[in-house]
Amino acid sequence: MNPRTTLITGATQGLGRGLALDLAARGGTVLLHGRDRTRLDRVASEVRAAAPGTTVRTYLADLADLDQVHTMAASIRAAEPRLDGLINNAVAGGGAEPHTRELSHQGYELRFAVNHLAPYALTRDLLPLLTASAPARVINVASMGQEALDFDDIMLERDYEGLRAYCRSKLALIMATFHLAAELAGTGVTVNTLHPAHLMDTSGVREYGLTPVTDVDEGVRPTVRLLLDPDLADTTGRYFDQFTEARAHPQAYDTEARERLMTLTDALIDRA
Repeated sequence: MNPRTTLITGATQGLGRGLALDLAARGGTVLLHGRDRTRLDRVASEVRAAAPGTTVRTYLADLADLDQVHTMAASIRAAEPRLDGLINNAVAGGGAEPHTRELSHQGYELRFAVNHLAPYALTRDLLPLLTASAPARVINVASMGQEALDFDDIMLERDYEGLRAYCRSKLALIMATFHLAAELAGTGVTVNTLHPAHLMDTSGVREYGLTPVTDVDEGVRPTVRLLLDPDLADTTGRYFDQFTEARAHPQAYDTEARERLMTLTDALIDRA
């Protein structure tokens, strides 16, 4: 019997759905997050049909609303006896109208909120369950698309463009990964991040007007490796380009910038 329990955010399509099907085939318990009840139930039924011996439960939340993030985390802590893995996969891409600046429920720039604030808040809220289940692993799905943060315009109120916002939010996620990994050293909880594959065949890629060049399965395999490979049991605070450890944007290694980001992040989450 496989006792592992893994939570996948953004599990209703694309990489998240692929991860759900892959992990369900391995047994254990798979927790699926989505923001649309109909799509979430549809994917849950598909996963159950593909892996009848696997336990599948669902959690509904719009990650553009930090109140819903906190509520979902509280529900998971109350309902789940353990959590061995968390894959922060949900994403807001460049958008179909990339010059239209969108805001989250709390009034934050949408991509920064969904791609950075929400996974950080969710991970923070689930740390009691993750540490109690240790060894446990957190995987943050980032991107090779990264752009330096401008702390004088963190919400991109000037010269807004959706892909720029996406790239900045993904660098913020990587910086938060490194921060959490250092904080959690010695707890048995590892935190790593990766670029899963180049321009996967997902709705976000197509919505922005880009042409997919790889299948979703290309991103599933390196993500699952970070979650399950026994050789990576003690690996933490690293960025991977698929299967290879790589260097992220230089700002990710600027400790002053990281501290500045995390101070701001904690303040923004506390205001939610």
